[in-house]
Amino acid sequence: MAPVERDTSTQTSTREQDDASRPEEQSPFERERPKQETYGDMIGDPQVQRWIRRSVAALALGLLFALLVNLPVGLLVAIVVVVADVALKNRKESSVEAWRKPSVAERKTERQLRGMEKSGYRTLHARAVPRDDEGVSDGQIDHLVIGPTGVYAVDSEKWDKRLPVRAMSHRKLFLGPFNKKERLDEARWESEQASKLISGALGYEVPVQPSLAIYGPAISWKVLMVRDVDVYAGARARNYLRRRPKILSSTDIDRIYEAAERVLPPKYPSDDD
Repeated sequence: MAPVERDTSTQTSTREQDDASRPEEQSPFERERPKQETYGDMIGDPQVQRWIRRSVAALALGLLFALLVNLPVGLLVAIVVVVADVALKNRKESSVEAWRKPSVAERKTERQLRGMEKSGYRTLHARAVPRDDEGVSDGQIDHLVIGPTGVYAVDSEKWDKRLPVRAMSHRKLFLGPFNKKERLDEARWESEQASKLISGALGYEVPVQPSLAIYGPAISWKVLMVRDVDVYAGARARNYLRRRPKILSSTDIDRIYEAAERVLPPKYPSDDD
């Protein structure tokens, strides 16, 4: 008999089913408290490691020039090394304005999306969702992706890696004791507004699928829809966008991209705008 693959992402325990039937949404981790961050966690942070490597390189070159020339020259060389490396990293890692300082999670997703350009995917980063008729908004779509498989509103999230992520009945998402209902509803609302604006500009319906790319904690499923929002580990963003059937031509992609660029302004406009 062939083995049967089980999708643990769609299964819940008896305890989870009982929780889902309660009138109030509660987490089975209510009594848990996150641990305080240790020095080991700080050293393990990629940004901290980058600064350590940067400082070591600057110190080594500075000492070398101090011995070969003099101390002021060595100090100047060390400063130039640090400044040049920072500028190079900002230019290499992100096409978003450097002064905006996108989050670590946004940069990670952006690097994946940049590699998809040759496959016909186009992306608008950090787009503001304009206020609706009731004056409600202040939202941001981290990455609006238009490609052969459709249109996606991807929000990049960095969550505490020490806490477990659990989904219940495709309606609830918890990070440890914290209910993420509001974050899911916000992502869905932003995509609905984007769809409405783009569809209005083009004269036909353009669905926009909301999704959360989560970095940090382990995710036990590949892609799971919770409250109509696709949830997955951030490292899977590229595969997530490619896994669906192709429904848009290159002409469709260009047309939708141009419309989205008009109706969804940059969240952080440059001084020239």
